Amino acid sequence: MEKYSSGNISDLIYKMRSIQSSFTDEYGVTDIWSNSKIFEILIANTLHHDLIPGHSGTLDAKDSTGNEYEYKHFKQSSSNHSWTFNDFSDTTIQKLNEQVHQVIFAHIEDANPTPTMDFAFVVEGRQVSNYLSQYTERIANHRKMINVSPNQIRNRLGINETTYNQTLEDGPYGQLLQDIFTTSWELEKIVGVSNILTSNKLWEVIVSLPLGHQVNSEQGGRAGAHDAQDESGGEYEYKVSSSSSWNFQDISENVLAKYLNCEAIILATVDKENLMVESIWTVEPSAIVNRLTEKLSEKNERYQARGKSVRRLQASITKGDFLFTNAKRII
Repeated sequence: MEKYSSGNISDLIYKMRSIQSSFTDEYGVTDIWSNSKIFEILIANTLHHDLIPGHSGTLDAKDSTGNEYEYKHFKQSSSNHSWTFNDFSDTTIQKLNEQVHQVIFAHIEDANPTPTMDFAFVVEGRQVSNYLSQYTERIANHRKMINVSPNQIRNRLGINETTYNQTLEDGPYGQLLQDIFTTSWELEKIVGVSNILTSNKLWEVIVSLPLGHQVNSEQGGRAGAHDAQDESGGEYEYKVSSSSSWNFQDISENVLAKYLNCEAIILATVDKENLMVESIWTVEPSAIVNRLTEKLSEKNERYQARGKSVRRLQASITKGDFLFTNAKRII
């Protein structure tokens, strides 16, 4: 941490812990920093919804009468100006039809340090369910994903956007959101990383501090080929988890080649409620690639034995795999 003002960073991390503690105590949300959860909170604040604690597998919010909502969002600064369904399985489609009152397709204007939700398409859950049923029939990809654009909602569903001009203070989470945006913006300036509230970028920054790495601001794509680099330009892939299991998704040949083209794979465990690094392990890229290839092959054999095919090319590395990968603990 010598490359930064460690005092300033410690103060900001302390503020973030306090904000997380407030969300946990008041709303039962134990991790506001992962998977762009902040922007779901911003949407709920704009719509005066109550947050539903949890991440993947749960709906995002409910209203005062108990109706439940699914949130989708993209930011103006994003390279992908559409909303993604990463899983359009029969279960997802049925859930949208039977459980989801409405899907909120939100646009986040993030040109300023304090982002806002300036417009959204509000679509009945059953309409989205029918839409996915119709327009995913010819899609065949390992991820079972589909992007939905604003023009598709306008032209295919006949629904126009609703505009919003509320300030943060108008909603139930306004003051906490303002604290989040102010603190994260200050941290971004110190560490030289933008989009710190997107995906798991904040956790990458927290892991990078004791390693002396510089985190890449880009999220994927050519410019974001690797997560971080050292002072000599060596590049690293980060995997961060709250348990001793690290998930590798969409393991294509290109992804495996990307892993081989870096100095090391960093596997970190963190305490997400207290924003603390618990352990950091480093693994040779070739060892990770070999182990992932073996696990995918084993997975494929298991599925074939049951007459099924592997839908998503993903596998997890656990501490049980360290015997095969010669992982070394550095923190």
